[in-house]
Amino acid sequence: MISKTSFFTFILTCMAFIAFAQSPIGVWKTIDDETGAAKSHVEIVEKNGKLYGKIVKLLQREPDVVCVECPGAKKNQKVIGLEIIWDMKPYDDYWSYGKILDPESGKEYKCNISMNGSNKLDVRGYVGFAALGRTQTWIRVQ
Repeated sequence: MISKTSFFTFILTCMAFIAFAQSPIGVWKTIDDETGAAKSHVEIVEKNGKLYGKIVKLLQREPDVVCVECPGAKKNQKVIGLEIIWDMKPYDDYWSYGKILDPESGKEYKCNISMNGSNKLDVRGYVGFAALGRTQTWIRVQ
């Protein structure tokens, strides 16, 4: 017979697994929306209720490449370790109000992030209005 404590622990474990499966927190393989090619791995973490993401692996470039086109303090930083998503706040069933950086062009965009099932993440960068942008679908790294 299962004790109440064991049952409660089991339920909490299941709830944590479900929450993680529906969360953008984790490592994601970025997919170029124009070519369909996998480009990098981005780790998304939560800090003080906001989401942040940094590149942790490059799939098509040398690991020591730097962001020549990046603005400000990010200019000439190594791309691996570079924070490319910041200040994403929860809004309804997605995250918004933050920014995303394209390390190839050095351009910063407003950003929306939403789950697309448990293992896909839709990342939309835009200027002005969300309708004026483009979306990449990233795949969770298992």
